[in-house]
Amino acid sequence: MIWSDKKILAAIERGEIVITPFDRANLGTNSYDVHLGKYIARYKDHILDARAHNEIIHDEIPEEGFLLHPNTLYLGVTLEYTETHSSVPFLEGKSSVGRLGIDIHATAGKGDVGFCNHWTLEISCTHPVRVYAGMPIGQLIYFGVEGDIENYYNKKTNAKYNKVQVRPMESMMWKNSF
Repeated sequence: MIWSDKKILAAIERGEIVITPFDRANLGTNSYDVHLGKYIARYKDHILDARAHNEIIHDEIPEEGFLLHPNTLYLGVTLEYTETHSSVPFLEGKSSVGRLGIDIHATAGKGDVGFCNHWTLEISCTHPVRVYAGMPIGQLIYFGVEGDIENYYNKKTNAKYNKVQVRPMESMMWKNSF
């Protein structure tokens, strides 16, 4: 079940959800709006290899914005650092962003209980569009978890995205055995 604004606020007050910076104005009826951070990245090579460490090039989004082009995967990052200790966070794009033809995640819209970091965004667009640091980009919704948790994400020794970063992180698929 999706949590209401009051339930999200109560979880924040108990420290079960952390959002930094937090602004009450970004709390919706059943979600919290997050914003595009100042860093964006793209892969150095055009051809990616799932078994290789694919390097990325970071850019800082200038005041005049950053132009996204179709057929390119960009990695963005949320301005907000979040922690979730008792619920499952889902990140969805804002409808206003979708109406500009921007997708903010290809497959990774769900976080794990214990995720403590900025969210890396998998950004693509249908036609050229300029984006800006600080613009609303998505919304976090929270679902309750039934049952006890044995393995929180931030305590997993094999978790690939536990190191806190303010810049987008590239795929760590190459660390898997296959």
